Amino acid sequence: MFQNILVPVDLAFRPERRRALPVAVDLARKYGGQIRALTVIPDYGMPLVGSFFPGDFAEKAMREAEKELRDLVADYAPEDLVAGVEVRRGSIYQQILSAASDHGCDAIVLAAHRPEMQDYLIGSNASRVVRHARQTVLVVR
Repeated sequence: MFQNILVPVDLAFRPERRRALPVAVDLARKYGGQIRALTVIPDYGMPLVGSFFPGDFAEKAMREAEKELRDLVADYAPEDLVAGVEVRRGSIYQQILSAASDHGCDAIVLAAHRPEMQDYLIGSNASRVVRHARQTVLVVR
């Protein structure tokens, strides 16, 4: 049923990132699939903002995020279940949706965190992914 599972991980929020990976691993084992872990770092976009950072800041941040993501995945998932890890820059929900489509994922497993009153049950990025994804989305609370 689920052969290719995308697991977006927010490296900044430690409790939440530990919830989605085990669920994705269980689904991959049950259905004989694989997981692909993704983290998204902000794109500072505007040249004015970017001018406050060193020239190699974005590349260094991407490398550090990838190392941290690889270490995290190694703690939770056996190698035979891991299709890959990826770091992207930009809008979180847009990059999640894009990665899911680019890799032909049939499911997205993500943790919800920091809900605000206007979001009611899940955070804004998780909410957008749920609304716009073409794949099955499992939100882990």
